[in-house]
Amino acid sequence: MRRKITLKDIARELEVSISTVSKALKNSEEIGRDTKEKVQAFAKLYNYKPNNIAISLKNKYTKNIGVIIPDIVHHFFTTVFRGIEKYANSKGYNVIICVSDESFDKEVINMELLANGSIDGFIMSLSAETEEKNDFSHLIEVTNQGIPLVLFDRVTDVINCDKVILNDKEISFSVVQKFIQSGRKNIALVTTDNYFNVSKKRMEGYKSALEHNGIPLNENRILTLPYHDEIEDTQITDFFNSNEIDAVLCVNEIFAIRCMRVVQKMGIKIPEDISFVGFTNGMLSRYASPKLSSIAQHGDKMGEIAAQMLIEKIEREYIEEEDEAYRTEVIEGTLIERESTIN
Repeated sequence: MRRKITLKDIARELEVSISTVSKALKNSEEIGRDTKEKVQAFAKLYNYKPNNIAISLKNKYTKNIGVIIPDIVHHFFTTVFRGIEKYANSKGYNVIICVSDESFDKEVINMELLANGSIDGFIMSLSAETEEKNDFSHLIEVTNQGIPLVLFDRVTDVINCDKVILNDKEISFSVVQKFIQSGRKNIALVTTDNYFNVSKKRMEGYKSALEHNGIPLNENRILTLPYHDEIEDTQITDFFNSNEIDAVLCVNEIFAIRCMRVVQKMGIKIPEDISFVGFTNGMLSRYASPKLSSIAQHGDKMGEIAAQMLIEKIEREYIEEEDEAYRTEVIEGTLIERESTIN
């Protein structure tokens, strides 16, 4: 029997992206005529049937949930998954997990793989490439087909669906405010690319706290590090050498611990000379030297709420049809104070 051809197969054979193939098959005006004709002819020749993402699951009740996360190593995402699985299992659902590895193409492939009739809905956090490309066509297709979707942490306003997020802006404001109250005035932010919605919100909180306290924003005190590429110590060293800094908010614990290691090599004392706080209350924070004060994102709770929202949506769909109503649940972060800050 001939193996069923997929979007990935067509993309590879024609040397185009999976997104291009998907849009060409839907006759999108975004795709040029020649490319559309080539893709459609190839799909017809090999009898491509869009029975994955394009098929509605509304009439198939599998008791399975599909979860797509950007990274399995990151402590936060593992805690979210634990929360999802615990709640889902308690309601008689199984959980199938896929990892996008921060790749747009893998995210699309994973969604296609899971939406083959074997799951009832999705819970996911957007990959870095998806946020960078600002291309959510695969998610729009899913929701248009009536497949329940819940986004968590990394979300987008483009998609109408239930969402679970952290109060990123508010908790960042609170941490900077605490720095200021402890006598710190030269406060830095170590962040990553601004296409991440969470990084953008955390920067907004940082800037808002400075403005609230009448402290002029100094753009030189904002260090943007690459999310995936290898970070050179010299980049961090140059930043601290060229700026007067007495406190630092980092958008994740990896950045915080890298920066702490660098400033310690420079002979700067933590927390006497400089305080550090990082997002994600993971193992690294607890075992760093000094132990890192960090913002707990309560991933277990976020996962539990996401699973509850999805299962409610799934089971309501199988009982009755009604106007769609979407909500966003906001989890409040908690500052866990340790040795890297002055209490």
